[in-house]
Amino acid sequence: MKKDFVTIADWSTEEIVQTFDLARELKARFKAGEVYHPLKGKTLAMVFQKPSNRTRVSFEVGMYQLGGHALYLGPAEIGLGKRESVADVARVLARYVDGIMARVFDHDHVEQLADWASVPVINGLSDLVHPCQVMGDMLTIIEHRGRFEGVHVAWVGDGNNVCHSWLNLAAKIPFKLSIATPEGYEPRPDFVERALRGGVSEIALYHSAEEAVRGAEFVYTDVWASMGQEEEAEQRKQVFAPFQVNEALLKLADPNVKFLHCLPAHRGEEVTDEVMDGPHSIVFDQAENRLHIQKAILVKLMSEQA
Repeated sequence: MKKDFVTIADWSTEEIVQTFDLARELKARFKAGEVYHPLKGKTLAMVFQKPSNRTRVSFEVGMYQLGGHALYLGPAEIGLGKRESVADVARVLARYVDGIMARVFDHDHVEQLADWASVPVINGLSDLVHPCQVMGDMLTIIEHRGRFEGVHVAWVGDGNNVCHSWLNLAAKIPFKLSIATPEGYEPRPDFVERALRGGVSEIALYHSAEEAVRGAEFVYTDVWASMGQEEEAEQRKQVFAPFQVNEALLKLADPNVKFLHCLPAHRGEEVTDEVMDGPHSIVFDQAENRLHIQKAILVKLMSEQA
């Protein structure tokens, strides 16, 4: 039976931990210069409704490094859900390729792709969740702390799709997650409830960045206005101003705190240059690990050896 990666919530704790282990193995093989082609002869269709830097490059390079091929399909080629129904796109692509990665606005589109395609579907981003991003983030945390158990991650900013995926992960593996958002910008209650029901992580929600980051080992932020929210940007700048991650805020965290950002960053808004380029930043380690975690997901879903 085929397996998809639409949301972290769909995977078991064992599957998630195995994927971290596989990513570390694949990264070590790559750094050692080893040629490893478990996806030789395989093709991944990459369906993009939203533009991308990291998602496109990491999946395309990842498939190449694994011995396969990636095919970019932009909005003009597909017109997902407009020019052609999502169900028809899924069924046609599945006749040509061995896997589908989709970066979409509407989460329902990636769910429909998974429902209708007979090949594995990977969510490269949707308006609801960003599972590959958060898996790569936790891989980075494991590299820097040697573990995920009990680490304290503070999320500062909007309760958006990345925040939702952090909550999904907190339902599966044990760590401490503190979330600070302005009032009215909290993550969806059903994601919070699912994480709490998981019963494995300590989760707290605040309306104060200072409270959330106190003692945190990792402080994470994202842009205040995501793609598709451009009309709200000016209003959000005013509302989110107290949630900027700067040197003063980091001083409240653990002395060895590390800073994360999923990029692209709006420097001078949600984060200062001093933090982005400073000694606490592991933002570019984090960006690099998108490649290695996604390679692990691709191998897990598309390789007969998995």
